[in-house]
Amino acid sequence: MTAQATRPFPSLPTAIHKIHIIGICGTAMGSLAAMLVERGFEVRGSDAMAYPPMSDWLEARGIAIMMGYAESNLDWNPDLVVVGNVSKPSYADAVATRERNIPYLSLPEALRHFIFADKRPLVLTGTHGKTTTTSMLAWILSSAGRDPGFMVGGITGNFNSNYRLSESDLFVIEGDEYDTAYFDKVPKFWHYAPFRATINNIEFDHADIYPDIASIEFVFRRFAELLPAEGTLWVNGDDARALEVSARTPATRRTFGLGADNDFRAINLGYTKTTAFAEFVLDGRSLGVFEVPGVGEFNVRNMLGAAALALDEGVDADTIRQALLGFRHTKKRQELIAEVNGVSVYDDFAHHPTAVRETLAALRVRHPNQRIWAIFEAKSNTSRRRVFQDAYPLAFSQADHVILSRPWRQDEDLPLEARLDIEELADSIRALGAPTELIPEVDNIVHSVVARARPGDVIVGLSGSAFGGLHGKIVAALEKLTQPETT
Repeated sequence: MTAQATRPFPSLPTAIHKIHIIGICGTAMGSLAAMLVERGFEVRGSDAMAYPPMSDWLEARGIAIMMGYAESNLDWNPDLVVVGNVSKPSYADAVATRERNIPYLSLPEALRHFIFADKRPLVLTGTHGKTTTTSMLAWILSSAGRDPGFMVGGITGNFNSNYRLSESDLFVIEGDEYDTAYFDKVPKFWHYAPFRATINNIEFDHADIYPDIASIEFVFRRFAELLPAEGTLWVNGDDARALEVSARTPATRRTFGLGADNDFRAINLGYTKTTAFAEFVLDGRSLGVFEVPGVGEFNVRNMLGAAALALDEGVDADTIRQALLGFRHTKKRQELIAEVNGVSVYDDFAHHPTAVRETLAALRVRHPNQRIWAIFEAKSNTSRRRVFQDAYPLAFSQADHVILSRPWRQDEDLPLEARLDIEELADSIRALGAPTELIPEVDNIVHSVVARARPGDVIVGLSGSAFGGLHGKIVAALEKLTQPETT
């Protein structure tokens, strides 16, 4: 559950030199660690698991990693501890932090205090598309010479990083509604003091945090109320929830989308095999045709949201158009890993039913007459729950063949009736016409798919994580098939 407000910001020492991070190997926490090092702090951290590429990435930046959550992790006497949401209050180093009276912050508190306290934050939010929209906006502003800092929940294609520090007054950040820390039970984006923002869409998600859609609407409503009167809030005017939660924002509220009532809309949508394009119309005036790599209606909406904030920041339409043409998607967003012997292998982050549906629809546009294999791992806290048991089948039914891996873990703390029933899911997808198999182990999935793949097939692995190296293993197995045997 979410608290009603952020906690009062704690008193910090006048001089801070050494910072310890609990849960340092998470993507966001590792990025914070690297930014703090760039800012001149000495940083170390602890985590239960440390393995490449994150462990190598941190060590290359001189950041020591301590295995486990022991009290001794703090024996180097840090001036401050940053606590990730992976940490429980009972962890030994969390207990020691409190007992030793070491001041501590959550990730978003630390970001706001150390990284962009003197900036104008541009915050991109929504259940879907916020990573892509954040990356687009950062690239547009950079292309316009505005030198923005940014932090995004994925490795950007244009910067090959998920963060960047700069001396400009702009900081672009993905606004995550997930909770923050055991002592800071509010969504991360409540900490970001947005000057401008978007709300792309609102659906139920994060079932481990939020009991229902009303609780999610509440946190977005409060977020909209954080914007200042001189700021702007662009909301998806085709999304009834986004309109409702933003109604009381002090900022100037404007709408974007495909419907005729939007202030900023896309018309005459079209797709090539690899791009989406549309004519943009602002307040009844055409700005011309804009195009971006990647297909699907969601990509067009993401373009609109990023372009809207860029226009508010004074970037002209032609600069935005040229920037979008050169945009490169973040990793795991319809990412083509390789094409081997006519077989295309994609990686995608999709694990919410809407994201699965839109990803498969986009791949169908790109590959209209080809066989699509959808391979799914239920790893996110929500996807492992039953909450989307009835929504997944229709999303997966667009594939020609579906393979379901076993859920990432068994969630013994959840009652059976609250867990995703993977066998029932397979039966439901089959009932809609898509052949579906349960293959628990990644190596067995690879063997099965590669044995049956033929030129022209499209294989997409859908997971919020590395999926046990599935994509690379499929590529390696396909390449091995094309190599001549040696005697």
